[in-house]
Amino acid sequence: MEVSATLWVLTIVGLAALIAVDFFIGRKPHDVSIKEAGIWTAVWIALAGLFGLGLLLFGGGRPAGEFFAGFITEKSLSVDNLFVFVLIMAKFAVPSQYQQRVLLIGVLIALVLRAIFIAAGAAILASFSWVFYLFGAFLIWTAWKLIQEARADEEDEEYEENKLLKAVEHRFGVADRYHGTKLWIQQNGKRVMTPMLVVMLAIGTTDVLFALDSIPAIFGLTQDPYIVFTANAFALMGLRQLYFLIGGLLKKLVHLSYGLSIILGFIGVKLVLHALHESGVHVPEISIPVSLGVICAVLIVTTITSLRASKKQAAAREATETSVESAAKDSVQS
Repeated sequence: MEVSATLWVLTIVGLAALIAVDFFIGRKPHDVSIKEAGIWTAVWIALAGLFGLGLLLFGGGRPAGEFFAGFITEKSLSVDNLFVFVLIMAKFAVPSQYQQRVLLIGVLIALVLRAIFIAAGAAILASFSWVFYLFGAFLIWTAWKLIQEARADEEDEEYEENKLLKAVEHRFGVADRYHGTKLWIQQNGKRVMTPMLVVMLAIGTTDVLFALDSIPAIFGLTQDPYIVFTANAFALMGLRQLYFLIGGLLKKLVHLSYGLSIILGFIGVKLVLHALHESGVHVPEISIPVSLGVICAVLIVTTITSLRASKKQAAAREATETSVESAAKDSVQS
């Protein structure tokens, strides 16, 4: 798809305007209700849908299909990010009324960093087609790693600050408490960061680690930098509202890692087949409609099995608690 410099500028300006509106609406610290989160989640998804329809009308079916496949993949991978965001919020004891501001700035930082990753990835792929083999192998390895992590006991999982964040904290110092939405304060004659800025940086830089698998994944669906960027942008911009909407449901998605591992493995195989095809080997390539169908089917099945498994686990816990209480009563009576 040929994208002019003018269209790039208009797209970036449009996305910046949407971010500005989002910031204006959420400028006053407050607890985000389920209703508010639900409305804005629907708005962001609708905007992504309208953008995809625009691509369909002006670019054709292929760019639109690539966008929707990329958007759904990035959105599903972003849901996995929310598990870590919950850990970060708990680690830094972020007051509930400030969490929406933290996520807004954190996601904005992540969007800028991802844009850099996308530009670098596009340049590398354009110059070295063999990188498709590396991307494909990396995604297959990541899929296997996800399965291993899903099988492990992660009940005691905690967030650990990365080395970059620790270095920044050591260099500038951190205040001992939150000071509203302020990012810097004067403390003992020295300008130091507040915990608010630290947690924003934690959200933004942690997302870079997730980009290491999500960026190759979407390049496995399309090599168009414009579609890669816009799919990432729409997936990330609605992440803040999604955090508040399904925060309580995250623990119920017990099979999400398995579903994401299947998707990443599938895209990894797609990348390897594409690389072989580019090298002149006659192998079948996986089309975008097939990719979109597989991704949607895996997410639907994963969600249904997760909810069923969570319901069974809840019933088993309730039965165990009832049994323990009955045993305790019997021992008291005897």
